[in-house]
Amino acid sequence: MDPLLLGGLVAIVTILVLFSGMSVAVGLLVVSAGFLIIFDGIRSLELMPEILFGKLDNFALLAIPMFIIMGASIASTRAGADLYEALERWLTRVPGGLVVSNLGACALFSAMSGSSPATCAAIGKMGIPEMRRRGYTDGVAAGSIAAGGTLGILIPPSVTMIVYGIATETSIGRLFLAGVIPGLLLVGLFMAWSIFATWKSGNLAVLTPTDYTWKQKFEVLPRVLPFLVIILGVLYAMYGGIATPSETAAVGALLCLVIAMVIYKLWSPAALWTVLRDSTRESVMILFIIAAAGVFSYMLSSLYVTQSIAEWISTLDVNRWVLMIAVNIFLLIAGFFLPPVAVILMAAPILLPIILAAEFDPIWFAVILTINMEIGLISPPVGLNLYVINGIAPEIPLKTILTGSLPYVGCMVLAILLLCLFPGLATWLPDAVMGSAV
Repeated sequence: MDPLLLGGLVAIVTILVLFSGMSVAVGLLVVSAGFLIIFDGIRSLELMPEILFGKLDNFALLAIPMFIIMGASIASTRAGADLYEALERWLTRVPGGLVVSNLGACALFSAMSGSSPATCAAIGKMGIPEMRRRGYTDGVAAGSIAAGGTLGILIPPSVTMIVYGIATETSIGRLFLAGVIPGLLLVGLFMAWSIFATWKSGNLAVLTPTDYTWKQKFEVLPRVLPFLVIILGVLYAMYGGIATPSETAAVGALLCLVIAMVIYKLWSPAALWTVLRDSTRESVMILFIIAAAGVFSYMLSSLYVTQSIAEWISTLDVNRWVLMIAVNIFLLIAGFFLPPVAVILMAAPILLPIILAAEFDPIWFAVILTINMEIGLISPPVGLNLYVINGIAPEIPLKTILTGSLPYVGCMVLAILLLCLFPGLATWLPDAVMGSAV
């Protein structure tokens, strides 16, 4: 069979298998084994165990469970509530300060935890009721938290960036740095829209600041600053050449656990067990998907699908930006139904040769891809953040949450356009800190 037709058949079968409700990792293994048996013979399965476990034989993968433990230990405490309170007290004089402080808390907490659902739950439990009490519309209150929660997969340290780096053999340090300025850009766009939407609502009461004494402003900082110091320390150790991402992640995880135990009295064996259990469960899920995606990539390569697609794309007489638009549409549709990690691991083997052939920077593309995946987190039918917000604020209809989050989707699309016009937003910082990759 022609490799291009075979590639189309693989795509259709994979989508059907994943839509059947089968887990992503098992689905990829089933599809890979089926096509290898049919087109390459039963003996081709002999290499599957070696590829499956060989894909996990990578020291960089240790960073994933460590960063997950780091985030879980933070998410299991009142750190989110304290972060929210601290920002609210310090930003109260800013117009629309409450929604700004909520988005700021989402950005910082998602950077510390790396988990979108955890950010929505931690900040939303306090932020949404307080914004509604102050007169903010339900759409702004729910939509801002849902959108703010997506920032965790872009602002470093990001598990998604680690997965992309491993899948494409790209420097994880460069990927982390590449996400800093675009992450801040997104936070700024979110805040600008929220303030505009608040002003447009005509409810000036929500713009009236609440006065806090200096004592009230400073008393909450000792519970928040240690976590922020750890994040800065992890990034400094990584970019200062002191340690590898895996080593810094391990130290960061240990320090976050210690701080959670000392500051938030997380001494209970049951509470510690919950942190480690949930972290292990999420880590195994991600690592299993990585291993299965390795087998899936081997199947595509063995049947000459990946190479044929890359060759076909290179023969097309189309503008490379038209190609980039097509790639983004594909990623957007995939992100509607699959988690970011699964999309990256499935698409990277096919897309990376296309991106390189079109002379796009793979670091820059990682940021574009990640923002695209953020859109999927607040878009139906599987927009995870929408359902998390609906779970913590059931009195707000899901339709209202979706409507409130749509303008933030527009902010993400605008961020992608700005990155296309000014790629230096993603590439300048990595080049400035680590030198040019060329």
